[in-house]
Amino acid sequence: MQEVAIIGIGQVPVDEHWDKRLVELAGEAVFAALEDAELSRVDALYVGNMMAGQLDKQSHLGALVTDWIGMRGIEAMTVEAACGSGALALRIALIAVSSGIVTSALAVGVEKMTDTSPRETTAALATAASADWEGIHGVTFVGLNALIMRRYMHEYGWKHQDFAQFSINAHANGVKNPNARFRSPITKEIYKKAAMIADPINIMDASPIGDGAAAAVVVPADLVKGQKGKPLIKIAGSAVATDSLAVHDRQDPLWLKAAEKSSREAYSQAGVGPDEIDFFEVHDAFSIMSALSLEASGFAERGQGPRLALDGDITPDGRIPVTTMGGLKARGHPVGATGMYQIVESVSQLRGEAGPAQIDGVKVGMAQNIGGSGATIITHILKAD
Repeated sequence: MQEVAIIGIGQVPVDEHWDKRLVELAGEAVFAALEDAELSRVDALYVGNMMAGQLDKQSHLGALVTDWIGMRGIEAMTVEAACGSGALALRIALIAVSSGIVTSALAVGVEKMTDTSPRETTAALATAASADWEGIHGVTFVGLNALIMRRYMHEYGWKHQDFAQFSINAHANGVKNPNARFRSPITKEIYKKAAMIADPINIMDASPIGDGAAAAVVVPADLVKGQKGKPLIKIAGSAVATDSLAVHDRQDPLWLKAAEKSSREAYSQAGVGPDEIDFFEVHDAFSIMSALSLEASGFAERGQGPRLALDGDITPDGRIPVTTMGGLKARGHPVGATGMYQIVESVSQLRGEAGPAQIDGVKVGMAQNIGGSGATIITHILKAD
């Protein structure tokens, strides 16, 4: 298998893009990535998306996007893993290029969520859970995470306010990201007074929806060594693991087994451990997921995820910076695109192109994209060469 590098990245700001169709958002991100890569065409395109068939009444996005960008005829497909669809698209592009089947590939994540009513969007998001055991009872996605958070607080003795620093850090970092949907800092008082959505999750524990798209071009690393005058960003580790869709079917509902397995595999491939990761783009769809991901990925002891935030270890100058450009909480969470936003932001950090959000001296970054409440988890480790 060949080493693979990311040579081009592109994104559109996360927002309510009422004036743009889904395919236009995808096209903007793709064209930006191609321009950055100094390419006009690729051999294959993989589109990560969750809900276009439900919210936009449009499936078959692979063919749709390739036609829109003027590459009719190339290999293309849509990949879906709920909120993990974006990172899965990159994983498929990586496999295609590293196997030698194609020489260049584009991965793009795209989602349009704000043209439909909140009821429609919430119902579509709920399809990431088990229809037979969770959705049938009317449990929303935020409701499931609230149940997990309530049990976590009971088991380990944390109070709701102990999770505030995850959101405070994300918003502080989002201020520095021109593509973030929310670019205003928050305080502990704002967090404590925020409206409750599903106790104990309030509006500051939950990431906002949005419309967006992000893309990356991948090629064999040997083709670009010494070119472009930028650090060569290699995909050093890539792994996917799964767990049960229904939370109650898991051996331990407070442990993200798929995060543990995929991160361990990615560490092994990259030849690093948690202590060698310079920053972590965590999937902070809800603050409880930040804590669980940090624990399962080896950055915190079991039940001690909030301690990292309380001690300042997750800030840009902390031991393991997370959500360095706002994360899902401040940048926004257009679900099928989120995993690719994480990759684009990681590449920006490793290239030294993150602007005010730049962390000095970073060489190894990790991004973890979660589908559902932990049913599919994709972990990527990137290295600057």
